[in-house]
Parts: sequence; structure tokens; C-alpha cells
Amino acid sequence: MRVGHIELFVTDPLASKAFYADVLGGEVVAVQGDRFVWMKFGDVELLLRPGSSDAQASAYGETRVGIVLYTDDLPAKAEELRSRGLVFRGTDGSDDCMTFTDPDGHWFMLVDPSGHA
Repeated sequence: MRVGHIELFVTDPLASKAFYADVLGGEVVAVQGDRFVWMKFGDVELLLRPGSSDAQASAYGETRVGIVLYTDDLPAKAEELRSRGLVFRGTDGSDDCMTFTDPDGHWFMLVDPSGHA
């Protein structure tokens, strides 16, 4: 068994597409009508689909699901994302684990996996 893709329920998939493509740098694979947006990050596919998420957590450690993004150069990638408008919301206890949310409140963490032994 393997993970096929990840689905995120968002208020407006077409509006969310801008965040995932323009801010996070994902590749738009397909847009199906105005309801489904397929994105790709490396080998992982992400489907943005209409819906609503659960109650919003106020911190990464309080959320039910977190998505962790890897980078080989944390300071440079963090600065690049800030220049595209991303606002980091804190850390998960270490400056090497930078957290943020998408427009719908899904939590993400940006890390350099080589720093986690």
C-alpha cells in the first residue's frame, strides 16, 4: 500500500490555488471546472477540493493534522516564502521548525530534515 494523494478541503479551491502555487511554489497539474485543483509538490500530489475544515487550532501543536514541508536550506527558503507574502506563525518548539497556515487554517511546518537526527 502507498499514499495516492492528499486531499485538503478548502472554502474556495480556485482562490487557494493562488496560495499553493504563487506563495508555496507548487505546480498546478489540473483544474477540473471550478471545483477541484490538483497540485504537485515534488512527487506528492495534493487535491484542493471544496468543503470546510474542522475548528481551527490556534497553534501547530493543537491541530489534528499537520503537513511538513522539507527544504535543504531553511533560512533561504523561509526568506523566499516571506518575500512571496507568507507569514510564519511561530515554531513547534524549535527555531528549526517554522509553522504557518494556509488561508483555510491548515497547519504546515517548514523544516530542514538533515537537522533532525
